[in-house]
Amino acid sequence: MYRIYKNILTLLLLLSVISLNGQERRVKFAYFADTHIALGSNKVEILESCIEDLNKQNDIEFAVFAGDITEFGSDKEIALAKSIIDELNIPSYVFAGNHDAKWSESGCNTFAKVMGYEYKEWECGGIKFLGCNSGPNMRMAPALIPRETIVWLDSIAKATPAEQPVIFVNHYPQDSTVLNYFQVVDILKQTNIQLIMGGHYHNNMKMNYSGIPGMIGRAPDPNNKRETGYNIVTIENGQITIQEKYINKSPKSAWFTLAMSEKPRFNEGPVTPKSAPDGNDYQALNDYYSIPDDFVWMTFDKNENAPEIKALWRVHDDSDVGCGASIHKNYVVYANTAGDIKALNAKSGELIWKYSTGNKIFSTPAIASNRVIVGCSDGNIYCLSLKKGELLWKYKCDKSVLGAPTIYKGVAYIGSSDGEFRALDIKSGTLKWRFNQVKGFVESKPFVDDTQVVFGDWANTLYSLDTKSGKLQWKWNVKGSRMFSPAAVYPVKANGKIFIVTPTRHMYVIDAATGAELYKTEGGRESIGISDGLQTVYVKTMFNTLQSWSTVGNTPNQNWEINTGLEYDIAPTPSVYCTFDKDNPWILVPTDKGVFFSFDADDADFNFKYKVGVALVNSIVPCSDNRLLISTMEGVITMLQYTPQED
Repeated sequence: MYRIYKNILTLLLLLSVISLNGQERRVKFAYFADTHIALGSNKVEILESCIEDLNKQNDIEFAVFAGDITEFGSDKEIALAKSIIDELNIPSYVFAGNHDAKWSESGCNTFAKVMGYEYKEWECGGIKFLGCNSGPNMRMAPALIPRETIVWLDSIAKATPAEQPVIFVNHYPQDSTVLNYFQVVDILKQTNIQLIMGGHYHNNMKMNYSGIPGMIGRAPDPNNKRETGYNIVTIENGQITIQEKYINKSPKSAWFTLAMSEKPRFNEGPVTPKSAPDGNDYQALNDYYSIPDDFVWMTFDKNENAPEIKALWRVHDDSDVGCGASIHKNYVVYANTAGDIKALNAKSGELIWKYSTGNKIFSTPAIASNRVIVGCSDGNIYCLSLKKGELLWKYKCDKSVLGAPTIYKGVAYIGSSDGEFRALDIKSGTLKWRFNQVKGFVESKPFVDDTQVVFGDWANTLYSLDTKSGKLQWKWNVKGSRMFSPAAVYPVKANGKIFIVTPTRHMYVIDAATGAELYKTEGGRESIGISDGLQTVYVKTMFNTLQSWSTVGNTPNQNWEINTGLEYDIAPTPSVYCTFDKDNPWILVPTDKGVFFSFDADDADFNFKYKVGVALVNSIVPCSDNRLLISTMEGVITMLQYTPQED
């Protein structure tokens, strides 16, 4: 009997997808993008009016919301957006964009919890719809489809009947705007893909993605060329038609039409499994990422500028890695957005242990006294045994813990999203003190020494606390949007001064004792590094330059500024001072495209560049024996070996 039922269901599915021209009924849905809901914003009333207008129609089957649902990704904004969308009389499918993912106080958990998913498939009229989230999650970097979403999309493509038409929805246009769009397009081309639908540009646009038809949908808000409104998509008789709909008016003439194909147009065949290369097989890396040969800036090559560097091992996690990797003795420790904390063998890259929290982690693990301390978006601070990964203790906070801990003299200093900053004894987990006047959520790693703890938040504020008591010493504020906050920078200290960079594109120099601003310089965003002797700071700007500044004195003193070849780059990861060559130390500069550069720290001469992956370099850690430990956002953890060349 079961077999009969199964055969009937299979037959019904086949009948629904045999022919687009034979489609039994029309499919009609509403399409929104870039609603940018914020408390007190007129975007709230705009979306409400669109929902009210949509509810007056009786032939729309569902609504799609293609990302940037909120302005700042806060819990309150997400709840507000959901309450408005819930006024719909029809089902809705809602997917996160970069604004929902970058500034999320919950570490992207609230969006998934409130909406119920991060990626989703559904069917209507024989058509399979696929929608998914987009990042980068919690880090400032170019667009990236999360690693676990890529794995999901690949599995759906394998299970989809070859003839069934597919429509894909994501916030971003699937072109070079997205660092790993090659993988998305490669997977979709192995289905009967009809259309890729996106947003991000706030205007209606026709697109073409490596041969796949595409569209970008407008934002609901009006401007001098349009009224408040949204798009209506109609699929009927093998044709897709998209019309703009203004509030309380009839739909306008179609601005987009597309004849659907009855059979897969690309004939790529079934998706073939790919295993991640673990060494220096550059062609295998290009094939693995599906990088076209003409995209030189993304292509792996023989790193001819760095022949003395090779990969000892390379691990590609099944999830994004939104934090740095740490090393102690023979243990490399990192965490991923699946909620796993993992320890690898530093010599081989083999997994030693894994501890699963079940919630996203963006906190770079800190290691001391054979203990691993890491924050988690489930609201806990975890302490694990370095050797076995066993839970030693955990401390519960009221909200997500996205900040990275700094361990100093047996105490872990770490910020969270609940308005508090804490100091915990790493052996017992006992709270030594807490500061409860933090206005925004914390995601960075604090500077700590004997006299002060310095960190920023996403409410425009930099704090200095007494190391022993947690008492506030001073606060410093940056003016303007909270997106200008000193929240992603890792502060550095030298010669009685705190040095930070912010998205205002300045470096600020602050008196460490009083919090008084001494001066500021042009350039920078969130990435700053410091020399071992604390005499020099290095600032990476957004526009192709690297600056070297003296830390001596209370007025600006620039050593040099060079054009780097990084082009436009917004990676917040600190530059790293490296003394493999003690006579000519390097400054290693991470990028948001999987590459890092090396320059002479003293005279700025270019040494080499090396490509590790295709996404943001999370961390660069110089290790013993001239090794470099690297982490990237798309889940690559690798150990590189530097071998000096003989003259």
